Amino acid sequence: MRTHPTLVTWLSAVLLIAGCQSAPPPFLMSNATGPSGGSSSPRSRDISKLPRVMLLIDEKSLGTIATSEVEAMGTSMLTDENVKVMDQDMVRSNLGKEQQLMKMAGDDRAAAALGLQFGCEVVIVGEAVAKPSARRIGDSNLRTYQAVATLRAVRTDNSAVIASASESESIAALEDVAGGSQALKKAGKKTFEILIPKMLDAWEREGGTAAAKPTVHAVVSIGGVDQTWKLKGIRDKLRGMTDTLQNVVQRSYTAGLAVFELDSTLPIEELSEQLILSPPEGLKFQSLDVGQGKISLRAVAAPAPKPAP
Repeated sequence: MRTHPTLVTWLSAVLLIAGCQSAPPPFLMSNATGPSGGSSSPRSRDISKLPRVMLLIDEKSLGTIATSEVEAMGTSMLTDENVKVMDQDMVRSNLGKEQQLMKMAGDDRAAAALGLQFGCEVVIVGEAVAKPSARRIGDSNLRTYQAVATLRAVRTDNSAVIASASESESIAALEDVAGGSQALKKAGKKTFEILIPKMLDAWEREGGTAAAKPTVHAVVSIGGVDQTWKLKGIRDKLRGMTDTLQNVVQRSYTAGLAVFELDSTLPIEELSEQLILSPPEGLKFQSLDVGQGKISLRAVAAPAPKPAP
């Protein structure tokens, strides 16, 4: 049968219009997912229910040189997911010797206890090591550097491991320091890309909150308390902070130094800030030391307000 040219042109136009009005491909309408298709995007998470995280990672470049490449990368990646991360400088200042960090990395209960002291719900612990190969590549000056990162996320309220990941990476480089650093960064990035979604998914499955609001036991030492009215004002101030402090006990008062023990629902550093910003009437506090379970302050008389002109 012979087809009329006008009919063919008309049918082609109809098909073209129908194609332009068809629904977009399914992937344009689907929810955003990670590379595996199983992880939800950061925007879909309730930011108010995300855990506060501390990092305790024993890192070694070239097998012996301590670094913080993986911790810095983890902090950046967690922040991109709107997760609050404990200040690493404060963590390090309170860990003291490097051997303590290595012990924490291998002891989930000790790491959880430390995280709890700083008001964190999750601690990421583990090891990351980069080592060079014994031989160079061919006749060149290139050497292979291999790094392995093994991490796990531990809840601080019950010391349970809720996620873990381990990845390795190898690179070729000319110089030892740069080669070890690059290998650590690549292995760390791969490991965190797996660990962070697993950790947040597990946290949400368990309700997105700790079993009970943790309290921190602290010793608060305040010097410069050379008059009775100062001691009474400080004691009344601490006992009056009922929304934050519990079980406030004055342990000693000797030579102008008052020592209190208490339980706080705030992390140590936040409690210190609150005391400094809101001291007892007629006093102001100066911070001397803030550490694991301890706060040292000095009380000085507040300057008298200037008379109105």
